[in-house]
Amino acid sequence: MAIKKEIDSAKEWYLNGFEEFKSKLNGQTKTFFTELRNDAIDQLGKINFPTSKDEEWKYTNVSPLLKNNFIPANLINHSIVDSTAVDSKIFKGFDSYLLVFVNGVYDSNLSNIAELPEGIVVDSFNNVLKTKPELIEKHVRAFSKTNNAFDALNTAFTTDGLVVILSEGKILEKPIQALYLNGNNENTVLSSPRNLIVAGKNSQVSIIANYQAVSENPYFSNITTEVFADESSVVDLYKIQNESMKAFHIERVETYQNKKSVFSHYNISFGGRLVRNDINTKLDDEFIETHYYGLYLGSKDQHIDNHTYMDHAKPNCESNEIYKGILDDSSRGVFNGKIMVRKDAQKTNAYQSNKTVLLSKEAKIDTKPQLEIYADDVKCSHGATVGHLDDTAYFYIRSRGIPADLAKSILIRAFVSDVVETLKIEELREQINHLIFEHLHRVEI
Repeated sequence: MAIKKEIDSAKEWYLNGFEEFKSKLNGQTKTFFTELRNDAIDQLGKINFPTSKDEEWKYTNVSPLLKNNFIPANLINHSIVDSTAVDSKIFKGFDSYLLVFVNGVYDSNLSNIAELPEGIVVDSFNNVLKTKPELIEKHVRAFSKTNNAFDALNTAFTTDGLVVILSEGKILEKPIQALYLNGNNENTVLSSPRNLIVAGKNSQVSIIANYQAVSENPYFSNITTEVFADESSVVDLYKIQNESMKAFHIERVETYQNKKSVFSHYNISFGGRLVRNDINTKLDDEFIETHYYGLYLGSKDQHIDNHTYMDHAKPNCESNEIYKGILDDSSRGVFNGKIMVRKDAQKTNAYQSNKTVLLSKEAKIDTKPQLEIYADDVKCSHGATVGHLDDTAYFYIRSRGIPADLAKSILIRAFVSDVVETLKIEELREQINHLIFEHLHRVEI
């Protein structure tokens, strides 16, 4: 009964605040998204937030999140964020386009997207929605669906986000860095970015989504990211989440791939009190490649839940998934990875692996790799391992006169290398390595 009261109270909070939110939209009410927004708030009134009775949320209790009354970002005064704050949070050492979002709202004064090549759009969702809605309407409508109340909440209360559109044959040489700075010193804020990436035929793009905190107050990042990879396109999407340890973070990624496209998703989780990543890809033509690389590091009482879904709908495609976790203190991890191979998807190659190291007796992991195969000419494998750092390897390293702390760092570095070394941007790899040891309070190597 307690969880029902929390769900009803949370729904009532958002439903009652919707009209005030809508009154502050400044022109968005005249766009096609109004219909989707109104449908979403209707759905929010009819469906519930997930509970542990829902199979897909069996190990993740959202009750701590629902107890907070988060205020939509457009109803509060933004936290003061200046160039100094941006400089302290971005990844450095390489040239990139920069877009800064404060609680999900684009700040053009802190961004730098000058000198974009012709045929490439890099802008905010709000700007494109108001000035060139025809660029995004088809894709937004195609992807727009509601699996649970968090999806409806994002569609109803989103005002902004990242939009990247590449015309046929366009290659963006520099990566795009989208910096999401979240939190407010006076209020518990709801940040609801909606990101859309459309890669035309034979195009290439790299995007770094960097989620950071600017306040110690609790806040809620509720994100939808949609990716369309057309024929022979290459999309690399790096997500680095390093939010406040009081923050709640939920993201749904929906990717649709066309023939011969290559999509790589790198998902690295450091911060957040409660984190949930739903990453779904449909391989809907032949000769497609999909790669998922994930790393989650939990400490204190963090809860990090990764759900992935590879939908092999057509033949001659390949998917590769490696997720690794390191959990310390009383943190808890969840991994649920599902590979679907449909009847027509002959000649499918699909590989999935989840390995987790527990650094304390109180840390826990619930892991559930799944294969659902309806074709008969496939090569599929999956596996999961859970354990502590290798005692034999640790003894061998210590026997060479290496101090205990450094020996453990060597083992951690070796464990995460399968994921970290896949990062294609060298300077980003080095900074991620630093964050790993900083987060785990270990000697860096």
